Amino acid sequence: MSRFALPKLTRRAALLTGAGALAYALSSAPALAADFGQWVATFKPKALAKGVSSATYDRVMNGLTPDTRVYALANAQPEFSEQTWQYINRRVSDWRIGAGKEKAREYASLFSRIEKDYGVDRGTLLGLWGIESAYGDPLVQQNHMRPIFPCLAALAFGEARRRAYWETELINALRIVEKGWGTPAEMRGSWAGAMGHTQWMPEVWLNVGSDYDGDGKVSPFGKPDDALASTARYLLQRGKYRRGEHWGYEVKGGGASGEASRSYAAWQAAGVTRADGQPFPQPQATAKMWQPVNGGPVFLLGQNFYAVRSYNPSMNYALAIVHLGDRLLGGGPFVQPFPGSERTPTLAEVQEIQTRLTKLGFDTGGTDGRVGNDTMKAVRDFQKKVGMQPADGYAGIKLLARLRQGA
Repeated sequence: MSRFALPKLTRRAALLTGAGALAYALSSAPALAADFGQWVATFKPKALAKGVSSATYDRVMNGLTPDTRVYALANAQPEFSEQTWQYINRRVSDWRIGAGKEKAREYASLFSRIEKDYGVDRGTLLGLWGIESAYGDPLVQQNHMRPIFPCLAALAFGEARRRAYWETELINALRIVEKGWGTPAEMRGSWAGAMGHTQWMPEVWLNVGSDYDGDGKVSPFGKPDDALASTARYLLQRGKYRRGEHWGYEVKGGGASGEASRSYAAWQAAGVTRADGQPFPQPQATAKMWQPVNGGPVFLLGQNFYAVRSYNPSMNYALAIVHLGDRLLGGGPFVQPFPGSERTPTLAEVQEIQTRLTKLGFDTGGTDGRVGNDTMKAVRDFQKKVGMQPADGYAGIKLLARLRQGA
């Protein structure tokens, strides 16, 4: 929910979006401040018409400085640019699997309650929680989240392609403050305004959020009860999640994507079987076949895969979440590897990569086995220095072998 596939820019739109807006902001700060201040004043009646009080609007918006970095970030969509196997490996990492298993034990009773109330299985919720916020890790909030009002205001003011959307989300965020569910200071999130454990957009917080812990307010922060239960509610209501069905399976005996949905029994009759050799537990449930990359693994995807995809319109994103969920509940790696792929490095191997890069003068931001922006930049800089191609920032087995050879 925190990333978007946006249409191509027209020349006119580019003047106030992407690099054009950033250049304008950097070179004409006084003009931007004046224009933005005028926009804040003219936007106020729209917010008041949606139930925001004048006091709340003035408290949040008066004196606000727009975060113009969002224009460049709005054009960076990692789900749609990485190779599928790299995308999966980076997110279904040894660290995320280990941390997720700990969270599964810690919150076992909460997941049981959610499964009973909403029918959404814990693997799906754990996978989504792990990928969206590393299970609510404070380091993610500290290093990667920012105040959302400067972001949403900048987007509503200057992002011409989806201005109506950003205006609506800014008003939704103001209504949350009006309700007393959150304060501007604590409402930190992504450049697009997504917040908390499972990265709610303001509209989702406002309209789907549930006070699952009974503390009198709805919050995606703090205890994960509200965030996880409300996310289950979202998947059920908006993603049409089906209680008791698995998301799908890696299979053998197929390979053509885009065919019509069939029952698992019909697929089996056509010679398609699960890659792990197990039977399909619900033969009358339906699924579609998908092969992300020619020569790679093939999947039968049920409705619950697409329920997860409703959270973010990326097939790679949904595949990473459901695969992580399977791994957290005891499943193994994909049986068929992706062409040209590497196995996922272990936690110890990632830590060795970070340690070696740090000793060579490339700052990874720590050696904890977690690959964040600092580690990816350090990898990319090392790759460029030694001539490794592509210089993609991927901290994998080939990189480790090159590091072990020496710089």
